[in-house]
Amino acid sequence: MAVSAYILIQTEVGKAAQVASEVGDIPGVVSAEDVTGPYDVIARAESDTVDELGKMVVSRVQMIDGITRTLTCPVVHL
Repeated sequence: MAVSAYILIQTEVGKAAQVASEVGDIPGVVSAEDVTGPYDVIARAESDTVDELGKMVVSRVQMIDGITRTLTCPVVHL
């Protein structure tokens, strides 16, 4: 079973569309949408393990120009 998470992303002013596009191109990211509210982009990502998901966020997502903060919310099945 794959590990899924929502990644809530804050960006610099005017960068949401560019960030959403770049995040959406990362392997493992299922969707990335620019939104309104306290976060500018919400992405859904999948990986085989929690460690791989964390590495994707730290080494790929957070390195995108224009991102100021991320919050990763793993999906749980209760």
